[in-house]
Amino acid sequence: MALPSLALPGQLLGAADTYLPGPGTHIHAQKIYASIAGPVTSTPSTPSTTTPTTTPTPLLSITRPPTLSPGILGPSSGSGIPLLPTLSSVVLARITRLTPRSASCLILAIDSTPCREPFSAQIRREDIRATEKDKIVVSESFRVGDLVRGTVISLGDQASYYVSTSENAYGVVVARGESGRVLYPVSWREVRDPVSGVGERRKVAKPF
Repeated sequence: MALPSLALPGQLLGAADTYLPGPGTHIHAQKIYASIAGPVTSTPSTPSTTTPTTTPTPLLSITRPPTLSPGILGPSSGSGIPLLPTLSSVVLARITRLTPRSASCLILAIDSTPCREPFSAQIRREDIRATEKDKIVVSESFRVGDLVRGTVISLGDQASYYVSTSENAYGVVVARGESGRVLYPVSWREVRDPVSGVGERRKVAKPF
């Protein structure tokens, strides 16, 4: 399926096992759709540090044309007031780095509205889940490249927001294994390869 040069909201762009959803897109039933109107771009994503030999999966994004009216496309478009995370905002973020104490991520969407530019954020170890916090292992909850749904719990400092995935509705919504295939959830703490059946640990978001 060839990528369209210009997409309309709700238009099918491609399969989730071929592309990664970026700003201006969303995933449903393992397919990627346009969330906003605009030109479609495909750029190489950053490969996971756990699979250095894997070819990066293209990242699909839609950029809002700057000439469109802010009243049409919302507060983050054109020259309107930038959309910023606030306390209790529900965000979609991509994991970029893991340490024993936290996971770094980039906020790509706020309350279902794609961001013009990503915001840096942190998910601290104690904010990953609500129970047995002393037993949490960050690398068993997230992997670099995972898409995570969470909520903003602190505006932090000028460099980073703080996000929590402790509620059942929050956690990993899209994950890829070392094979590059999209993994499917089998429980709140495990995802599995649809072909090999190999399982991996994650803090999985409860489906809506």
